[in-house]
Amino acid sequence: MEARIFRPSKSAMQAGRGGTRGWVLELVNPDAKRRPDPLMGWTSIDDTSGQVRLHFDTREQAIAYAEREGLNFTVEEARDRTRLVKSYAENFSADRKQPWTH
Repeated sequence: MEARIFRPSKSAMQAGRGGTRGWVLELVNPDAKRRPDPLMGWTSIDDTSGQVRLHFDTREQAIAYAEREGLNFTVEEARDRTRLVKSYAENFSADRKQPWTH
């Protein structure tokens, strides 16, 4: 069984960074077969272990758990978000890159 350890990103539906501080271990089975349901057309899968998501406070705890359970795992490093600081006063500065037009 394979596992993926990552830090979740924030949802597009939320303004804050809630739920993005911990680490998640997600089980991945590349051999699972997906097929459409003949009646409804929904996609079903024959292995439900892909629905398992374990939450940990630190990366080291997630790695220790995966090693203890004998899982092959990959760690995806989280990218820190870059914040572009802007102020309203910059719209009226004398050294604007684009000329002010009305």
